[in-house]
Amino acid sequence: MKVLRLPREIHEARDSLRKTSDVVGLVPTMGYLHEGHVSLLEAARQRCDTVVMSLFVNPAQFRPGEDLDGYPRDEKRDFAIAEEAGVDIVYAPSAEEVYPAGFATTVEVKGLTEVLCGSRDGRRPEHFAGVTTIVAKLLNAVDPDFAFFGQKDAQQATVIGRMAEDLDFRTRIVILPTVRERDGLAMSSRNAYLSAPAREKASAIWSALLETENAYPERGLDEALRAGVRRLEAAGIEPEYFEARYPGTLDPAEDETGEAILVAVAAKVDGTRLIDNILIEPDKQVRRK
Repeated sequence: MKVLRLPREIHEARDSLRKTSDVVGLVPTMGYLHEGHVSLLEAARQRCDTVVMSLFVNPAQFRPGEDLDGYPRDEKRDFAIAEEAGVDIVYAPSAEEVYPAGFATTVEVKGLTEVLCGSRDGRRPEHFAGVTTIVAKLLNAVDPDFAFFGQKDAQQATVIGRMAEDLDFRTRIVILPTVRERDGLAMSSRNAYLSAPAREKASAIWSALLETENAYPERGLDEALRAGVRRLEAAGIEPEYFEARYPGTLDPAEDETGEAILVAVAAKVDGTRLIDNILIEPDKQVRRK
């Protein structure tokens, strides 16, 4: 496994791969790898001749006062996990290489970024511009045939898909299912922040999403959402949002349309912000009589 630190090094590696006609897959990460990341790496390994993993904690997607400095990091451990998963190249640049002096360009996706975790009410106004800018840079540097992301970050996946289409990237964006702990908590690097009691408390997030899915066919969307919120509140969690949206557009979902519905949630558990979602498919929407 090669570890590359400089943009010119990844460019040279990609130029070499073009000569061999390799199918290249990219798995972008911010490190502190868990089984969710490993599932993406394994999917890339199955589909691609060469697997590139990026490892970069992106300062541009953190707001002032968020956990940039405290974000969990363990590069040596990440390299070992990546190598075991069959990664061929790790691209791990420094912030100075990604954002050199004078850097002045931002990539923004309108419409999809003003809701949920976006800037509609000032929740995280810089976040998605930071995400799309770094992903655009990675897609440009690696020029992968496929790039792999997880469904846990459903809004992020939607935004990146739109950006890749709008900017004519040749990369196909692949979204894979959320990997969960045994109690349903979505795997996340930030789970490392949770104490044992908070960790147990956080499992209510997935329970609340399941409550909504189960309640929807008989009770309708509004009441199903209220049932999910009640489950969270019973566990002592006040959601930042708990909303139903249409996947792809992120427009507000309406009752009894027969379309897939994305129910997304964000909540802080003892100071740690967690997100999750569930996709309610049409075949699970048998209407009440």
